[in-house]
Parts: sequence; C-alpha cells; structure tokens
Amino acid sequence: MAAISREEVAHLARLSRLAVTDEELDQFAGQLDVILNAVARVGEVAADDIPPTSHAVPLTNVLREDVMRPGLERDAALAGAPDSQDGRYRVPRILDEEV
Repeated sequence: MAAISREEVAHLARLSRLAVTDEELDQFAGQLDVILNAVARVGEVAADDIPPTSHAVPLTNVLREDVMRPGLERDAALAGAPDSQDGRYRVPRILDEEV
C-alpha cells in the first residue's frame, strides 16, 4: 500500500481547518500511514463467511422472573424523608421558574 503523501496530509489539514507546521506534516504523514496500513490489514482478515458480531461469545441474560410483590406503603416510604407534603417528597427548588 502506498504511503500517504505530505500533500494529502496538508489537504486534510486544510479541510479540517488545522494549522500545521512542516515538521507536523511529516510526523502526521507517518502516523496516518501506520493507521491506514492497520485498517487495511483488518480488511484483509475480514471474511464474507464470518457474520459480524458485537461479542466474541454469546450473551445470555440471567434475570429473575418479574413477579409482583408488595412494596412499602406511602407513609412508610415518606417516614425517612427529611420533608414531605401532600404525600410526596418535598425537595428544595433548584430552578427559578414558575410552574
């Protein structure tokens, strides 16, 4: 695979509106070449007979069955609240907007 040229890096920098020095052009050209070669190698490994996957091993959810059961009564839930009003938690106002 051909290496990315300084001119191509300069063009990408202009498109990205980045100001780069001559030294940076040389440095970025080398770095981008390494990246592009790595991507090309991954493309060579990918085969049409291998389905795309998000995980190497199959995932299985191990969740318990959803069963309804009694919860706290309202008064018991509000008993630990620092302040309540009309059967609800009362919290300090954080916005200065009117409702």
